[in-house]
Amino acid sequence: MELGAFSVSLAVGDLAASRSFYEKLGFRVTGGDGEKYLMMINGATIIGLFQGLFERNILTFNPGLAQDTSRVEDFTDIREIREALVARGIEIATDTDPAGTGPASIVVTDPDGNPVLIDQFFPKPED
Repeated sequence: MELGAFSVSLAVGDLAASRSFYEKLGFRVTGGDGEKYLMMINGATIIGLFQGLFERNILTFNPGLAQDTSRVEDFTDIREIREALVARGIEIATDTDPAGTGPASIVVTDPDGNPVLIDQFFPKPED
């Protein structure tokens, strides 16, 4: 099971101040709306800055996305990941339609209460 690119989604109080701080650490903006969220990258490290969208920081995986933020054609679909997690006894905190297609996401929670978001942006190409 490939989970895709890993990032940390940070719940921030001031998007502009956080952007400035992380730019000083060498991150550059690669996406986002600039008002509520920004995606930033430094080498292979990806962070998301989210103002007012999350209550706490979230570990995030993106099926179909490589760590360099390029798109991956052959990846494990979110519904296959969901099925494997359920079969392993992991409770899905925020679920998706297992019969659906295209972009979708699920959230699981680790034993310490940390949310783990698996967020698929792209539909899986037909095999």
